[in-house]
Amino acid sequence: MRHLRAEATSHVLAYRGGKVVRSGRGVAFWFRPMAAAIAEVPVDDRNLQFLLTARSRDFQDVTVQGVITYRVLNAEQLAERIDFSIDLASGLHRHQPLEQLASLLTGLAQQVALQHVAQAPVQTLLTEGFGVMQTKIETALLADAGLASLGIEVVDVRLSDVSPTPELEKALQTPTREALQQAADEAMFQRRALAVEKERAIAENELNNQIQLSKQREQLIAQEGQNARMEAAESAEAARVKAVARGERVRLEAAAEAERIAAVEQARVDAERNRVDVYRELPPVVMMGLAAEEIAKHLQIEHLNINPDLVRSVLDQIAAQPERAR
Repeated sequence: MRHLRAEATSHVLAYRGGKVVRSGRGVAFWFRPMAAAIAEVPVDDRNLQFLLTARSRDFQDVTVQGVITYRVLNAEQLAERIDFSIDLASGLHRHQPLEQLASLLTGLAQQVALQHVAQAPVQTLLTEGFGVMQTKIETALLADAGLASLGIEVVDVRLSDVSPTPELEKALQTPTREALQQAADEAMFQRRALAVEKERAIAENELNNQIQLSKQREQLIAQEGQNARMEAAESAEAARVKAVARGERVRLEAAAEAERIAAVEQARVDAERNRVDVYRELPPVVMMGLAAEEIAKHLQIEHLNINPDLVRSVLDQIAAQPERAR
């Protein structure tokens, strides 16, 4: 006797005499190996990866890669079509039933993918993405009567890659790369143009500022010139007023001095006239004496000799003068 214990994800079928005597998931039982045959069918969700190369309508090779998720709905029905019997000594499948399922599912998926790729050019396949092809494969697998008769259900189909050959991919990327490069160059050109425009605006602004400063400097110079002219005019006017005032003062002083001199001279003339009038009535002898007196004021006499004849002569002349002269 031997004992078997199955996992919850495995459906075990025990045969005796060609008939199913025990069936279920996660069962455990004793059996006689010489009189029993046991099949173990996995009923969990399983992922099956597939990879195929197809040729597009424009004769370009396209690689399609994806994953098919499936599960067993009817283990007894599947065990009737595919051998899932196990070696009672090792517990392993005698054949490769999962590989048979994989070949079946992969063949169906490849058939649909090849038909779809052959009907469209490579650029359409690449631009459409995975959606259209994935939907077609999933629809075909779900509607396949052979899979339904085996008791297999396709849970999901996912495409992970649809790509051309490296040479074709590089050739297809070239226009896009060139367009992106052109866009980058255009962006760089626009950035440089914007920078140049900003520099031009800055230079123009600086030039306008210089022009404004020059105009203001010109106005300042003109205003300073006008102020200088006004200051010179005011200074000249002040100088003229001062000169006029000084000339008037000099004239008044000269007039006053002239009047003073005239008055003094007039008084001197009058005094001289009066003196002359007085001298006019004097006798000659007196006049001579006065003249001698006046001359004597300016002469230095060291010796004076008076002889008697001179004194007599003078006395005779005095005696001869009338009484008034005396």
